[in-house]
Amino acid sequence: MSTASRAFAPPFHIPFVRETLATPSAKPARQPGDDYAIAEQREEEIAAALAAATPAAVLIGLIEREHGTTVLLTERATHLRSHSGQVAFPGGKIDPGEDALAAALREAEEEIGLHSRHIEPFAALDPYLSGSGYRITPVVAEIHPPFDLAINHEEVAATFEAPFFAFVMRTRRITQRQSREWKGAIRHFMQCRGRAIISGA
Repeated sequence: MSTASRAFAPPFHIPFVRETLATPSAKPARQPGDDYAIAEQREEEIAAALAAATPAAVLIGLIEREHGTTVLLTERATHLRSHSGQVAFPGGKIDPGEDALAAALREAEEEIGLHSRHIEPFAALDPYLSGSGYRITPVVAEIHPPFDLAINHEEVAATFEAPFFAFVMRTRRITQRQSREWKGAIRHFMQCRGRAIISGA
């Protein structure tokens, strides 16, 4: 099977993701060292921290391209005080009166000029505590092309799309996966097509 056809076959196409996340018992697959796995290992320790953490939301935007499903990512501006230069999903703090969906849509438009008319949200994942003290709710959505982006360079240096299957399939053709100990736990990260390193928050 070619890379392009594999990208549309389950579990790499958007209809399959929609169906999986719509199932009540569905949970994100746990990999040793990922944010969810680390959180589960430290459940009691982070319970109070979650309650006190700053609420935030990110947009996990999936796009069906001719060559396969991609994920929209940003490279944060290098002058930012927090997570400068890192790869991230569009997103940020949840403002008073907002829910996670509203915040994710607002931040996507503010950061990269992606209008909500192109975004079709279909799921929200469990919140997790980032190392920088945010309680982040990931909002999963389909982004319908064609769309134009207008990058806010005060916050974002660049945007790019990474192949979705690289996040759920171990392949060296697209990514280089590495690991490193951080705060007593092994953390995994990858470099996609020579771009900046992608890791957890």
